Amino acid sequence: MFTGIVEELGEVVALEHGTDSARLHVRGPLVTTDVELGASVAVNGVCLTVTDLTEDVFAVDVMAETLRRSSLASLAPGEQVNLERAMRADGRFGGHVVQGHVDGVGEVLARTPGERWEVVRVSLPAALRRYVVEKGSITVDGTSLTVSAVDDEAFEVSLIPTTLAATTLGHRAVGDTVNLEVDVLAKYVEAQLAHGVVPR
Repeated sequence: MFTGIVEELGEVVALEHGTDSARLHVRGPLVTTDVELGASVAVNGVCLTVTDLTEDVFAVDVMAETLRRSSLASLAPGEQVNLERAMRADGRFGGHVVQGHVDGVGEVLARTPGERWEVVRVSLPAALRRYVVEKGSITVDGTSLTVSAVDDEAFEVSLIPTTLAATTLGHRAVGDTVNLEVDVLAKYVEAQLAHGVVPR
């Protein structure tokens, strides 16, 4: 499990495509200080398993389902990615419950700069609309954010200077794609209601 608090901007070293999978190599000096083979690392919000480790570079295998549901297939060497190690049981819960299970991909539609922040508008797949509410949580490329506005087509988030500087969202341009994970609690509530379980 993750919290959506990005620890480091990593760098894509290589992306090797297979017939229905890929192998991704990422440089992350911070996250590699204590990860081991088999550990989970979120890369742009996608939970992946470390399969190889050499100094400050780790490798992960990306299956067809992940390539289909996320933007990882379009990564290129030299590109920056958001990295977060799995949450420790004794750690602070700084963001919200993030599984690293991407629900879909959105497109950056607009960026509106403020005095020290930016409002970013992102397209919202129709299948995810019912899980997104104003002032609720959403994960964008692995970053835990608060929804500042939402309609049937898109949602908006307001990015503070720290988020702009410490994550890839600081330089995502209009037209770029981003990974989206909605609040898993909303999905559980929907499932319970669908099976006739009424919250008390």
